[in-house]
Amino acid sequence: MTLNLKNRAARADDLISEEAYARVAQLLHELTGIHLPQGKRAMVSSRLSRPLRNAGVADIDAYCRVLAQPGATRQQDEFISALTTNTTRFNREAHHFDHLCQDVLPALAAKAQEGRRVRLWSAGCSSGEEAYGLAFHVLDHCPGAPTRDLRILATDIDNRILARARQARYPASALAALPGDQASRYFDPAPAGSTHCQVSAAARQLIAFRHLNLKQDWPFAGRFDVIFCRNVAIYFDETTQVHLWRRLCDRVLPGGVLYIGHSESIPPDITAGFAVAGNGIFQRHGRDTGAAQPAKSGETA
Repeated sequence: MTLNLKNRAARADDLISEEAYARVAQLLHELTGIHLPQGKRAMVSSRLSRPLRNAGVADIDAYCRVLAQPGATRQQDEFISALTTNTTRFNREAHHFDHLCQDVLPALAAKAQEGRRVRLWSAGCSSGEEAYGLAFHVLDHCPGAPTRDLRILATDIDNRILARARQARYPASALAALPGDQASRYFDPAPAGSTHCQVSAAARQLIAFRHLNLKQDWPFAGRFDVIFCRNVAIYFDETTQVHLWRRLCDRVLPGGVLYIGHSESIPPDITAGFAVAGNGIFQRHGRDTGAAQPAKSGETA
């Protein structure tokens, strides 16, 4: 079995030359900021085989020419979807949610009850578990959240994975990671003969899923009380990471919190206005003293 796997990897590796791999890596970086490391030729060959067929071309050179054409948005989306990694689960890095519930959400629930604007952002939301997990905790602390000016923006660069997130259907086995009785309170029972459960309407109502390339302009102007951007920057080169961290920190309201992955780090000069509240937890100094304000058009839709 090991020999067969090695042979299969070698055959896949032969499908793309080093020069073609370099072109793919450069194009992926230009489009997304993602750094494709060396040693992934077999993976790239495998993942791009279907996009090449769909584009009606036989080699990487021709495919890159297709991707560079004006109006090749659909092909670029497929290219990005093929090469991006989507790994997530409910309650991932649980200490972040513990901090959110104990130190952040009580004040945000009170803020929402006062009629003030509250915004949370799940950046790089993948198939939606993080965003829905945020919604569950929000509803625990503020059951009336759907009637308040409290919303969660969930964004990802991969349109295919966003379509899955919007479906809000997950294997019943995945719900075991949820704390307490959230699984029974925020999921409809699986229909007869199905192994998948549907997220409740109240939780779905809080979330707007949107396509967003973090490297490009962000089509919203407001700032956030909470930003989760975990295990996203690790796929970027150092320059793109620094640029992203600066932009994210600028979008955190006074008193707001930015959560990043356990293996990620932010240069100290960027977080000079933040306190480190735990592993991957940065809380901005000060407090939001703004009065109630209407949501900006298109901000979280």
